[in-house]
Amino acid sequence: MGEGAAHSQGEAAPGRPGLSNYQRARRRVLAVLIVLLCSLLLVGQSTYPPESVVHETIEMFGVLLIFLGIVGRLWATLYIGGRKSAEVVTGGPYSITRNPLYVFSTLAAAGVGAQMGSLTAMFGFAFLCAFAFRFVILREERFLKDVLGAPYEAYLSRVPRFIPDLSLYDEGDTGSFRPRLLKTTLLDGLVFLLAMPVFESIDSAQMAGMLPVLFTVP
Repeated sequence: MGEGAAHSQGEAAPGRPGLSNYQRARRRVLAVLIVLLCSLLLVGQSTYPPESVVHETIEMFGVLLIFLGIVGRLWATLYIGGRKSAEVVTGGPYSITRNPLYVFSTLAAAGVGAQMGSLTAMFGFAFLCAFAFRFVILREERFLKDVLGAPYEAYLSRVPRFIPDLSLYDEGDTGSFRPRLLKTTLLDGLVFLLAMPVFESIDSAQMAGMLPVLFTVP
């Protein structure tokens, strides 16, 4: 629950950044990763031909991951997006992982990589996304320990930072939520869907010789 525990806005101590700073950092990290990785794929290609069953299967699995990521992000926002004061949210996705927004963003990023028709790209996107988010998560945790104190410390001790533990699931209470935040999360998530037409265009351009292929990955 690191990315959302005090999403509603516990006040930062003087001289310390508020949680909104970390949320902006999350968006910047995600945007930079998507631009960087998509740029690499402009000159890369899967070893599986675009028309092959393996290539198409990987792409379709990636579409599933993208939709799972979008739905998961909306689910997390339902629990965290409308809190009116800083509190430890422990229900729903926050009962199985402290950072569900990051987890589902990583799944969606894996789906983006899979649009290359490559397992290497799929796992590579997921790894790089999770690795980059780790730094933001650690900073958020330090902030939330100061803001939320003992209840958050207890939460840290029982819920995993990233990899979900489904055995801990507790539906909890969504409280109230802001439709505006839900809409913002949906629009952010829809960016991942752009990967599908983008990579189809890249495949076509590479097959037509309009884009160079500097490397291939399985």
